[in-house]
Amino acid sequence: MASNSDSIYYVLSKLKKHPELIISQHPQYSNAIVITFNDQMKVADSEFYFPKNKLLVNRLAPSFVAKNGDLLDYFFQLTGQSNPGYHDVWVTTSHVTKAQQYLIDLSYE
Repeated sequence: MASNSDSIYYVLSKLKKHPELIISQHPQYSNAIVITFNDQMKVADSEFYFPKNKLLVNRLAPSFVAKNGDLLDYFFQLTGQSNPGYHDVWVTTSHVTKAQQYLIDLSYE
């Protein structure tokens, strides 16, 4: 199911505006970036979008990708690649309770 999530938009926007909130970021492959941030950040529907110690994988809706291209391009640049050229974006999220962190992985295809 494709997602058009306000919660995911909020998280990405917040992390872009406040990169100091990012605990770690790792390019993973040439088309993906993994970011962790403190689980004290308020996120709407966090129990759904960031399940405890489980992964949730969701494809962002094409309308979300089209509408938020600048935001998604910002995070794409963190992969170290220069030519976005993606059509789909998959988002994987989790709440890593032992580390007290949320994890978000953006994979661009």
